[in-house]
Amino acid sequence: MSEKAQIIQIPNTLRAKVGGKLGALDQAAIAKAEEALTSLSDQFEGWLEEEVTKLEAAQETIRRDGFTTHTAEALYFRCHDLKGLGTTYGYPLITRIAGSICKMLDDEEIRMLSPKLLIDAHIDAIRAVVRGRIKEDTHPVGKTLAETLEARVLEHLDKIKN
Repeated sequence: MSEKAQIIQIPNTLRAKVGGKLGALDQAAIAKAEEALTSLSDQFEGWLEEEVTKLEAAQETIRRDGFTTHTAEALYFRCHDLKGLGTTYGYPLITRIAGSICKMLDDEEIRMLSPKLLIDAHIDAIRAVVRGRIKEDTHPVGKTLAETLEARVLEHLDKIKN
């Protein structure tokens, strides 16, 4: 006895829930946004220096008050901000170095095991990159610095997890 298969079509209601197809990107709006960003670009250096000053303040707080969950979290947020702003401000190398320290500090459960020497090395590297105006992560010194820091973070995380 053979039964005939029945195919049930389930309606796709997801499109209605999220608003249908994405509209075409408005090229005029994109051009206007790029123009606005360009007009602000002369202020990027100053803003970046302000962010580094905040990072240094977080480092100083750790030196003064110790490496606590509160001071570690404050440092993490400063690094996370720089990770997001580095490339915007024309410093992809800062994004990369800040990303490296964020990788080490991301997990709240193991954050407190982060070596202070490695934390300081990342902050010193960010400070040196800004002072030396080393923007690109393809710069020979910057690339070596970032790769070394990333390797140390991976070694640290591997050691903790194993």
